[in-house]
Amino acid sequence: MKLGFVSAILPECSVEEVFQTAQTIGYDCVEIMCWPHGKAERRYAGVTHVDVDADAGANREQLARLAEETGVTPSGLGYYPNALAPDAIEAELAANHIQKVIQATADLGLTNFNTFIGRDWTRSMDENLARFVEVWKPIIALAEERGVKVGIENCPMLFTADEWPGGKNLAISPSVWNRMFEAIPSPNFGLNYDPSHMIWQHMDYLAPMRDFADRLFHVHAKDVRLDKHRLDQVGILAHPNDYHVPKLPGMGDVDWGKFFSTLTDTGYNGPVCVEVEDRAYEGSLEARKASLVQSHTYLRNFVPKSS
Repeated sequence: MKLGFVSAILPECSVEEVFQTAQTIGYDCVEIMCWPHGKAERRYAGVTHVDVDADAGANREQLARLAEETGVTPSGLGYYPNALAPDAIEAELAANHIQKVIQATADLGLTNFNTFIGRDWTRSMDENLARFVEVWKPIIALAEERGVKVGIENCPMLFTADEWPGGKNLAISPSVWNRMFEAIPSPNFGLNYDPSHMIWQHMDYLAPMRDFADRLFHVHAKDVRLDKHRLDQVGILAHPNDYHVPKLPGMGDVDWGKFFSTLTDTGYNGPVCVEVEDRAYEGSLEARKASLVQSHTYLRNFVPKSS
């Protein structure tokens, strides 16, 4: 396995500075954010470290040079919009840019692209699944054609009032994943697995790695801490941000020893990328870089540096 981080936590840094940061700390890889230019609609969105509308050859040369200079490689490209949004223009723009990033992934000689399915949070699961097939079949067909693996993160995107009641990402649970993979049974369609989202949904975060071992394309290392006292006050039907907080690996409720024990048993040997969303470390660029140092120090217990 290779240990990396998601570049969204360094929005003010150039891609050169991102790779240099990874080299200085000791990371092996970076998941590179590829949002279209424009205003971000939420935290951690809108970060562009590779512009997929730019010249593909220039992007390829730049990343090859950075990999040679730093020893750090891209774990893949990332873009996490809502391609099933109720607003037709937003959904179409997202789907179109997803296809651009898939093309760029192949053009850069990479394998992995990570994203969300999206969801109309005002409609039922069945209604969303029908639309999912319509929107995502051509996207996955393109990924197959270009030899790209599409990893869907299992984040419900259901944290606050504006995402209530259904959340903005369909791929929330094993039962939904099964329905997705049955509807689009492509070997290029899988998961970018994050254990933290299972914990705040009160679900087993180890079993999915065994049950979907052949669909594990990429892994995010993010922890989460449930506030049991607060949960007892507001209940599970409250907005989830009322009773849980994302944390750095080792500072929440994920048992990382059990996690990596299970992950290695599946035979997984791909990227594991730290996703920093811990507000305690967001006050400055220096603090966010310190969070990457701390996460690297902790996770090297489970993902040793290869020689």
